[in-house]
Amino acid sequence: METVKTLKFRIKDKHAKVLLAMACDVNTVWNFCNETQYRSLKRYCNRPKVWLSGYDLQKLTAGFTKCDGVTIGSATIQLACEEFAARLKQFRRQKLRWRVSDHRSSRYSLGWVPFKGEQIKYKNGQLHLSGLKIGVWDSYGLSKYELRGGSFNEDSRGRWYVNIAVRVKVEEKRLPDGATSIGIDLGLKTMATYSDGGKFEMPRYYRLSEQALGIAQRARKKRRVKAIHAKIANQRKDAIHKEAAALVRKHAAIFVGNANASGLAKTWMAKSVHDVAWTMFRTQLKYKAIRHCVVFEEVNEAFSTQTCSSCGSIPDSRPRGIAGLGIREWACSDCGAVHDRDVNAARNILRLGHQALAVGAPAT
Repeated sequence: METVKTLKFRIKDKHAKVLLAMACDVNTVWNFCNETQYRSLKRYCNRPKVWLSGYDLQKLTAGFTKCDGVTIGSATIQLACEEFAARLKQFRRQKLRWRVSDHRSSRYSLGWVPFKGEQIKYKNGQLHLSGLKIGVWDSYGLSKYELRGGSFNEDSRGRWYVNIAVRVKVEEKRLPDGATSIGIDLGLKTMATYSDGGKFEMPRYYRLSEQALGIAQRARKKRRVKAIHAKIANQRKDAIHKEAAALVRKHAAIFVGNANASGLAKTWMAKSVHDVAWTMFRTQLKYKAIRHCVVFEEVNEAFSTQTCSSCGSIPDSRPRGIAGLGIREWACSDCGAVHDRDVNAARNILRLGHQALAVGAPAT
């Protein structure tokens, strides 16, 4: 059994100029699609609206590769058209944002160059694309993989990376003796609390670097600010990768509460929500679980904190609302069981996960 995995490689800096030129051509195609789509709606304002598909846009952009100075191939143009049509349908808007190629603009769009699997080959530490030889820092041994589609992407510091999909075999799960299932309750004070009583106390990397970041921002040192943000992101990603991998190796089934990160990010708790990176944690758990044949399920965590995990009732003594956020331990007035607030929620999530599997809900 095989699955698809995306690998990320750093591209050597000497290729940045060529990739920037290619990204500029991709932006031109994107903006043409954007303008063409908007005009098609304005032209037929008294008639049913005409929404152009990716195929329609591909026909309109045919021949662009023959223009002077164009550095991208027809396959890249086709992918840009398909991506534009997909994002237009996703956001349900008449016009998307323009992609800006001017580095001096505050609205500059980070470079993006998509490619298809048949366009690219790997040989002797280099990626061959449309006659170009692009050197990468190969940390995975790319020669042993079958290459599929992907893209070149620029980060905020001007560094380029290649994200490429490859086919990998699903590893047969070798469960340790006594392997169990686990429920996970996500929180702000403690990032993750487990149904077995364990906790994942990830450092608040943004809070730790907040003072240095503020000094750099007040001094208007843009490069320093970007470097600090990149360091924070890398520290957070590394910690989450290690914890997710340990959970997948240890357990046969993982159930996580569906905490609404995007909703809470619009409240006064936004800084803390972004710092704990719930969505990243769940995403990594999911794809690692698929890779290792582990059951993964997100369950509705409504009332998981207020329900007694021992008797299953919702007692009058439960913590309620915002006023109850400070209550970390409580006793059930129905059965007398004493609960740690977060552990109790994790155990209820585990119970709900088992119930979902019992009725045939999809595991991933």
